[in-house]
Amino acid sequence: MSAESVYNLDIADTLSPASYRRLAVFIHEYSGIKMPPSKKTMLEGRLRKRVRDRGLQSLDDYCAFLFERGGIDAEAVHLIDVVTTNKTDFFREPAHFDFLVNEALPGFVSERRREIRIWSSACSIGAEPYTVAMLLEDFCQANRGLDYSILATDLCTQVLGDALLGIFPTAMVEPVPMPLRKRYLLASRDPSKDVVRIAPHLRAKLSFARQNLMDETYAAPRDQDVIFCRNILIYFDKATQATVLKRLCSHLRPGGYLFLGHSETLVGVDLPVRPVGGTVFQRI
Repeated sequence: MSAESVYNLDIADTLSPASYRRLAVFIHEYSGIKMPPSKKTMLEGRLRKRVRDRGLQSLDDYCAFLFERGGIDAEAVHLIDVVTTNKTDFFREPAHFDFLVNEALPGFVSERRREIRIWSSACSIGAEPYTVAMLLEDFCQANRGLDYSILATDLCTQVLGDALLGIFPTAMVEPVPMPLRKRYLLASRDPSKDVVRIAPHLRAKLSFARQNLMDETYAAPRDQDVIFCRNILIYFDKATQATVLKRLCSHLRPGGYLFLGHSETLVGVDLPVRPVGGTVFQRI
């Protein structure tokens, strides 16, 4: 059989309704991500390579491997890596970073805090925590005696590996102001590679770890000064959103700040926070 024929068979392969339901239930229970019927074609497309990598015959065979032949424990992380969407940009939703620099950080200085602890709880490939690191580095240099640390977590192991490397296409860092680019981004020594890398001293300020926000407990230290949880809650149903937000707030110190995505809301969720800016909330 030709490679073209195999390719066509792969494209034609689909999940049975029963297999899709089993996958959708598992993905939702494991990660909180909603999988309505409208996502069936997307999931099939993303899983086909995983089916080939496993040497299995079809998408339904993959489901049988997961749920009937004991493959789920070893495969769960890879399955979730395939499912997760990792849209991210440097300086995404810039008003948040204006608030961080102009309101939150000066407030921490007035409180005489010596170290600022920040948690990027859905960091993807690292654009968000590296954006924060650039701003914190500048701020701490202007306020001697002040230090910071950034914890960056994500459910997806693949994007965490990319984030740890800190290498990005040059086009992706266009939103970074030129003064920050000059201080914190290094061009590749290979002129054929149109990429930049985050400077080593900045990468050293970040620690990366896998964290499933559906877990009952989080490994992140308590008393965070700032928690970013942006553009991930939209993939959860309302009950899951409320549960995750309550857990996050338990890791935020009084006076600390919670940043959500611009399309996310706390309406209907009882939390110990007050709104202080556009999708910015302060722990009471």
